Amino acid sequence: MVDATSGTVGIQSGRRFRQRPRFFQRKSTIAFMMALPLIIIIAALVVYPAIYSLHLATLNKSMERFVGFGNFEFLFKRETFWMVVKQSCIFAVTAVVFKALIGFFVAHFVHAIPDKGQRKWRGMLLVPWVIPPAMSTLAWFWLFDPSYSAFNWLFALLGIPSVPWLGDPYWARFSVILVNVWYGAPFFMIMYLAALKSVPEQLYEAASIDGANWWQRLWYVTLPMMRNIISITVLFSLIVTFANFDIVRVLTAGGPIDQTHVFATWAFKLGIEGGDIPLGATVSLFMVPLLGVAAIFILRDITKRGNEA
Repeated sequence: MVDATSGTVGIQSGRRFRQRPRFFQRKSTIAFMMALPLIIIIAALVVYPAIYSLHLATLNKSMERFVGFGNFEFLFKRETFWMVVKQSCIFAVTAVVFKALIGFFVAHFVHAIPDKGQRKWRGMLLVPWVIPPAMSTLAWFWLFDPSYSAFNWLFALLGIPSVPWLGDPYWARFSVILVNVWYGAPFFMIMYLAALKSVPEQLYEAASIDGANWWQRLWYVTLPMMRNIISITVLFSLIVTFANFDIVRVLTAGGPIDQTHVFATWAFKLGIEGGDIPLGATVSLFMVPLLGVAAIFILRDITKRGNEA
């Protein structure tokens, strides 16, 4: 009788234990609770400033009167604004494409090196990404200096005419894109290298047995296995490059004649240097829809492939 009673009590307690808060038995709930501190920090550091920027964009220059969409209408009528939109898109897309291509091929080069020698190459190739952008851009500024350019000195030795790196709009755009590619390509390299190491060697062996050449192994094995990493890396770099400030600010400050301004530097010029903070906030807000559209397409493609897998 005692054993039966104790067994019944044990069963009931077990049921209570299993039925005890289902709230904490869901994996999604546990994940949310663990991510909650980070969500609070992001809300404090990102969401609040974003909402405040929206509020600023509806005020006049003295921030005393509500003007609604007046700042947006004012920007739409300025030729400089559309030039900044064009320059920002060219700068971001061109830099990301070249960073992705260079990072992809350099990652394959490092991946082909024996494991003992990879650490040295990874360390050397990551140096541009580790150095603070403002500091490395100062070194590039010396290389492009109109009077003491190291590149022009080398060209003079070779009998090549000097190049107005930062004085001509075309070369100034080329210079800021070049520095951004030099700085960001190592990030793509290390991400792609990690993705390459996760590709099973059995897939390459099976492709080789089937008679696939190097290009076919790359197209049908490597790229499909790396597509998600490539998409996420491109999206992250596109956001960072679109919002880039330090490289353009240090190298050209938007010149010559505002020809190299991107959203961040022009917003700084209008809001901080020009004293029109609401107008500067309005310029910065134009990055949101452009990046939002890019993020939707890239993330939708990633989700689609995940569902197919």
